[in-house]
Amino acid sequence: MSAEIISGKEVAENILTTDLKSRVEKLKQSNIIPKLVVILVGEMKASASYVAQKEKFAGKAGIISEVQRFDDNVSEDEILNRISEINSDKSIHGVIVQLPLPKHISVAKVLNNINPDKDVDGFTPFNVGKLFLGEDTLVSCTPKGIMLMLESKNVDLSGKNVTVIGRSNIVGKPVSILCQQQNATVTMCHSKTKDLDSKLADADVVIVAAGVPRFISGSQIPEGAVVIDVGIHNIEGKLCGDVDFESASKRASAITPVPGGVGPMTVCALIENTIIAAERFNSA
Repeated sequence: MSAEIISGKEVAENILTTDLKSRVEKLKQSNIIPKLVVILVGEMKASASYVAQKEKFAGKAGIISEVQRFDDNVSEDEILNRISEINSDKSIHGVIVQLPLPKHISVAKVLNNINPDKDVDGFTPFNVGKLFLGEDTLVSCTPKGIMLMLESKNVDLSGKNVTVIGRSNIVGKPVSILCQQQNATVTMCHSKTKDLDSKLADADVVIVAAGVPRFISGSQIPEGAVVIDVGIHNIEGKLCGDVDFESASKRASAITPVPGGVGPMTVCALIENTIIAAERFNSA
């Protein structure tokens, strides 16, 4: 058995150049051009690469993407003041603060100061709360991207068993809620889970966001399961995920590659969230 490769790059390209581009054209007819501002603090190579991809995808959809760069020694007040200015700027529809931040800047304080209507990362307590309650909101980008990938492959989650490995606020928790909203039975696993193999045994879909290179091997994947690998690591100059791709692809029915899997879908979801924010602004 050889798994189908779920190319996030291809799915994202299709969404960007069809649905999202047409929605932007419609907004432009009302003289509204969706605008995203990315606040980047410091010079982290991974963050810079991710930001570059955001700018590329923004261009494909036809929205404006602006990166505002700050040195590592920027004060917390300066960042908070900039966010306040963005909140009141009607030409800006979405803002994200690229994480991680230097230790002297409180992530919680930064997120709490972002206008939820412009929180296109979906990280503010307001938007997280609405997600938990099942209300319409700006959904955090990686979980949203994962759901779009599953949808693109016509994976019906209703009644299916989904095992999520990793309980972060950014991926594990929100994606478990989204799967439950589609009537899946979700098992949450993490670093303290005992007998992980038994929790994986009846999984129809496995979503791995453990943050550990090749944490899951092919022998742990049930025959025919769909595998979504959220992790990305640079090991001796080679990129890999949280799943051992070579062995897992021999047992899964479909699997995401690393790179080119979840990453592009995260950025695609960010662009869509910015467009949604602009559409709401237009209808307000």
